[in-house]
Amino acid sequence: MGIDRLLGEIETGRFEKMMSGLTAVGAAVTAVEIWSEHDGASFGNKMMWLPVVIVPTAIPVGIAAIFSRRVAKTVLPLFSSIIVLNGLHGMFFHWRGIMQKPGGLRANARYNVEMGPPALAPLLASMVGGMGLLAAVLRREDDPSA
Repeated sequence: MGIDRLLGEIETGRFEKMMSGLTAVGAAVTAVEIWSEHDGASFGNKMMWLPVVIVPTAIPVGIAAIFSRRVAKTVLPLFSSIIVLNGLHGMFFHWRGIMQKPGGLRANARYNVEMGPPALAPLLASMVGGMGLLAAVLRREDDPSA
C-alpha cells in the first residue's frame, strides 16, 4: 500500500512539491548541524563559513518551489547544484584535514578518521542539494505539458 501510494504521488506530480518541501526541511536541519560542528571547531578555516551561508539558501527556495512552478524549475535546481558542489568541496577539505593529522592515512588512518573532521558529513549537504535537483526534474501536478 505504501509503495503504491508513493508511485501514485509521483505519477500525479504531487511528489515534486513534497520533495521541494523536504529540501527546505533537510536544509534547515543540515544548516543547524553544520553551524554547530563548525562553531565547535571555532571556524578555524575561513572556508567553514561557506556551507553555513550556502546551505540555508535552500530553505526559502524550497518553500517557494512548493508554490511556484517557475521557482521549482529554475531557482531550485540552481541553488541545489551549488549546494551539491559545496558538499563535494567540503569532502575535499575534510579529507585534507584528516590527512594533515599526525601520521596521515598511512601510519594512523583509523585514529585520524575517527578523531579528525567527520569524513562523510559534507555528503549530507550534497544529499540536500540532490533532493532539490530531484524535485526540479520530477513532473509537477500543475504541469501544463502533462
